[in-house]
Amino acid sequence: MKKISVLGSTGSIGTQALDVVRNLPNEFSVEVLAANSNVELFSKQVEEFKPKLAVLANETAYKKFSAEKNFDGVEIAGGRQAFIDAATFDGVEIVLTSMSGFAGLEPTLKAIECGKNIALANKETLVVAGELVTKAAEKFKIKILPVDSEHGAFFQCLQGEKFSSIEKLLLTASGGPFRGKKISDLKNAKMEKVLAHPTWNMGKKITVDSASLVNKGLEVIEAKWLYNVDYEQIQVVVHPQSIVHSMVEFCDGSIIAQLAAPDMRLPIQYALTYPERKISPIKKLNFWEIKNLTFEKPDTETFRGLKFAYEAGKIGGTMPCTFNAANEIAVENFLRGRIKFLEIYDVIENAMLKREVKKNISLEILLEEDRETRILSEKFIGGKN
Repeated sequence: MKKISVLGSTGSIGTQALDVVRNLPNEFSVEVLAANSNVELFSKQVEEFKPKLAVLANETAYKKFSAEKNFDGVEIAGGRQAFIDAATFDGVEIVLTSMSGFAGLEPTLKAIECGKNIALANKETLVVAGELVTKAAEKFKIKILPVDSEHGAFFQCLQGEKFSSIEKLLLTASGGPFRGKKISDLKNAKMEKVLAHPTWNMGKKITVDSASLVNKGLEVIEAKWLYNVDYEQIQVVVHPQSIVHSMVEFCDGSIIAQLAAPDMRLPIQYALTYPERKISPIKKLNFWEIKNLTFEKPDTETFRGLKFAYEAGKIGGTMPCTFNAANEIAVENFLRGRIKFLEIYDVIENAMLKREVKKNISLEILLEEDRETRILSEKFIGGKN
């Protein structure tokens, strides 16, 4: 039985990971559950899975949880540092990092330093600190197992293959709810339209990122570090059916693709059970029913987030951190109704133009860059209102 930790257990990936555990009850022991502030759902998860450690990062939520709940045999802790420390819990073999945003970096690095394999759903970790994370993984001899459907697809396509034989990574994108739309169509895009993703059920932040194609940009940077390729070898292909989850073109011209129904439980399960495959409850594809699979070139003039991501990745150093922090602030303000959808790109562009790039990065430098970019972006948004 594999001992696991789920960091970000109340989010979209975390809850689906626990669905995987329910379906394979003899395969996993949930040792740690950690979340931010959803006390009601977290309480139900702790009651059901009875982890040895339960952590809420939000201090107010922790105080409420610890005052109201008492679980025999469960250690309860709270606060940001407790959340980071939860990643190092003794005896755990694999840590699922499914928290959102830059906040996932420190727990992931701590888990790696303690020799834990990482089921990586927090793509921002590799976006902002790819060099640090991959070097740490090599030093401490741990595996980074991708949970994103696209990177999980690459991972499966590359089993038994050498990375040096990769000609191109064909990274698929659904195109989101605004596929085919132009700038003029999106000037007054409504929140409910942005959040109405056509194929995937995700949290609000990643759904906005999908609509803007920033999420695909984050995945481009993530792919560079996971598979040690140049940015010129990563090609984004819009595939609205979301059945081909990504493809690898090899130096001999062969292309291997991974296909499945659009269900995040599959890449989550494969990361957690690797190197074995287990029966899953996801709907199987019926090729007699699939009418067509189509592929298109992304529109990077309308959806500038993808273009900015390539630029940030190629510049390197602290620029991907700048890109990510500005986007996180922009999305947060969009969801609060303070800026319009297309203004997300303005916030990102302003930060990338204004921030000085530092090439020799460390955790401390990245923490400072993230903080300064957030301040800059909030001021920029404030000037718009």
